[in-house]
Amino acid sequence: MANNLSDYLDSIKTCLKCDSAVKASVTRELQTHLEDKSQELRGTGLSEDEANNIATESFGSPQLIAQQIYEVHSQGTWQEAFFAALSHLLVALLFFASYYWQNIICLSIILVAVTCIVIYGWCHNKPMWFFPWLGYYLLPVIITGMLLIYLPHGWVWLATLAYFPLALFAFAYIMKQTASRDWLYVSLMLAPLPVVFSWSLALGINESLPSNMLSARLQPAIPWIVISFLVLAVATFAYARVRQRWCKAATLLIPPSVILVSVTLVNRGNIGFWGWLILLFSLFALASPAWLQARS
Repeated sequence: MANNLSDYLDSIKTCLKCDSAVKASVTRELQTHLEDKSQELRGTGLSEDEANNIATESFGSPQLIAQQIYEVHSQGTWQEAFFAALSHLLVALLFFASYYWQNIICLSIILVAVTCIVIYGWCHNKPMWFFPWLGYYLLPVIITGMLLIYLPHGWVWLATLAYFPLALFAFAYIMKQTASRDWLYVSLMLAPLPVVFSWSLALGINESLPSNMLSARLQPAIPWIVISFLVLAVATFAYARVRQRWCKAATLLIPPSVILVSVTLVNRGNIGFWGWLILLFSLFALASPAWLQARS
């Protein structure tokens, strides 16, 4: 195939935000149509270069073709949408039935189940529903790193040297792998971050509180925490089902941001300087993929 046809297909592949199997299938189909069109034009007496140029121009710009293909293939099935939202529903259920998140056996079973789901999704081409589960799997790593700043001054430097290099390496690797598929998958993965951080800081979970005092703070907030994760579940379900890319970005950015702003405004007196920095970081982490996508 001529170079200009190859360049055209490469441009479409670069712009196309689909998984590798769909991308390969679509590229083969487009290649066949382009070669047939070019062959037909050469039969009218045109040179190969002229035929290839007319064939690619008749298809349209690579960006437009990629957008149209994305909207056809980006809609998840009902089963995929439900399984993606199930991660948030499970967290909401844990708080709704507070016995389970206070029971170490139940929490261990859930942790093992989430780990198995993440390993399965990672080994099976990282489907869309996999990324919300991956986000919850990474949350302990992120939260631990954030809580280390509340250690006594001397211990902070030791924790920084011992923990952060390994954690940042693992996190950066996963972020790179996720972004290589689609920048929006990074936001899908990090959507729980602002919600978890805002509630944790609002309730003072970062403080060294006795368990009875922490429980007393937590109990009145449980219905609102449940609602927060139900909203995330609905947003994730909507993300999987809508086709337009801007709609997908809106479903990922708006609900977590609204929850964070609402929780922090009501409980702003409980949040210190480091807490505000952590919340700003979570918003930046959530929104930066969409910003990078807009610039690309």
